[in-house]
Amino acid sequence: MLNELMIGFEMVLTPLNVGAIFIGVAYGVFMGAIPGLTGTMGIALIIPLTYSLSPITAFCILLGTYKGCLFGGSIPAILINTPGAPAAAVTVFDGFPMAKKGQAGRAMGIALWSSVLADAFATICLIFLAVYLARFSLKFGPPEYSSLIIFSLAVVAGVSGDSIIKGVLAAAAGFLLATVGLDPMISTPRFTFGWVTLFNGINMMGLMIGMFAVSEVLIQSEGKALKTTKMATVGNDSASWADIKYCLPTIFRGGIIGLLIGALPGLGATPAAFLTYAETKRVSKHPEKFGKGAIEGIAAAESGNNATCGGALIPLMALGIPGDVTTAVLLGAFLIHGLTPGPALFKENISIVYAIFAAMLIAIVFLPLVGRLSIRFFALIAKVPSSIVYPVTMVLCTVGVFGFNASFTDLWIMLIFGVVAYFMRKLSFPVAPLLIAFILEPIGERSIRQSLTLSDGSIGIFFTRPISVAFLLMAVTAVVILIKMKRRKTV
Repeated sequence: MLNELMIGFEMVLTPLNVGAIFIGVAYGVFMGAIPGLTGTMGIALIIPLTYSLSPITAFCILLGTYKGCLFGGSIPAILINTPGAPAAAVTVFDGFPMAKKGQAGRAMGIALWSSVLADAFATICLIFLAVYLARFSLKFGPPEYSSLIIFSLAVVAGVSGDSIIKGVLAAAAGFLLATVGLDPMISTPRFTFGWVTLFNGINMMGLMIGMFAVSEVLIQSEGKALKTTKMATVGNDSASWADIKYCLPTIFRGGIIGLLIGALPGLGATPAAFLTYAETKRVSKHPEKFGKGAIEGIAAAESGNNATCGGALIPLMALGIPGDVTTAVLLGAFLIHGLTPGPALFKENISIVYAIFAAMLIAIVFLPLVGRLSIRFFALIAKVPSSIVYPVTMVLCTVGVFGFNASFTDLWIMLIFGVVAYFMRKLSFPVAPLLIAFILEPIGERSIRQSLTLSDGSIGIFFTRPISVAFLLMAVTAVVILIKMKRRKTV
């Protein structure tokens, strides 16, 4: 493994790739620092710019962006009480009270080093676990993949919103949309309504950018984001090594929770941040300080949400199953660059896998450098008028989608699904299950149909193979637990 990793470093340590990582981290922090522009949107916007690059250089930029976005969301959370990303909402609890006390620099220092250390822990776990999980997944056949998809969707549909029914409906819509195009088994057109441009299906890039970037612009343009917010000033204070040492147990706890939460399909950084914060408060000797400027609160939130990066990439790279909505977008990037995540990736492109691991480790080194040098600069981003930010975002969306296939149909797809996602969010329908179901449907449909072909149409094949049965039992267990949790909330 170490030899392969060294080869990965040799492939990545070129001026172009190292520069790509640095640009990705800086761009990610930039996107994360602008309230409303999430990491998912940032990655979706930059994917079109990587078309002409080699896969390794492309993922140097994309993974650097992923890591930078997770930290960047803490900057406006601490300075202006407005999280730059949903996962940074927990950072607000103690970050902004510290900023009001004149300790904004110290708060952002704690957020930065908590992010770096937890991310490093999760990435090392990814490097050691992903290969073994990929080897185990070689035992998977069509029935096992079918059951894994069912389990993933059971979790995704249930945890992505306040209503299980809405989550299931969103996932079902994603499945239905993915059936548009040519039948994968017999190549007959389905739901194309005679439009030749839909024979290849609904364009993934147009749908992703529409549902996340365009819908976000529509939401923010309603006026709620146009209010002027007073920003805390950043003084000369910074986090000391004593502060970081004091927070190490919290960071380690957040690293474990974030890694585990990230590895479960559909959960993502936000639940990890909330769970780490709640657990840290529960075991604290001074829980009354939380919410009033406790540095452990910031460390818990940032370590929990950043550790999900490595955790979410474990099922993505080893099984081809995205751990959260951001890795669902990364799955699209893998496919665009001709790489299929899963056992085949480790078998056929093992050098690229370890190059990706090396790029992630280098990105961790760049994150504190970019963070420390740029905190003051990125703090000013929150003052950029929305009247400038959102038109520029729409221009980037349009250029990116049109540049993929030079197709006006893709632009219509982007606009239509931007409006659809806008109304979904207004009506509290989760968007993530739709996208993840859209991406997983081809895998699930192909696996189910292949399984039924092997068994001459008998569904017994799903219940006679141990791994398949295990995933089905996990799916049932997940549904039962989710139903009980929803009932408790309504009582």
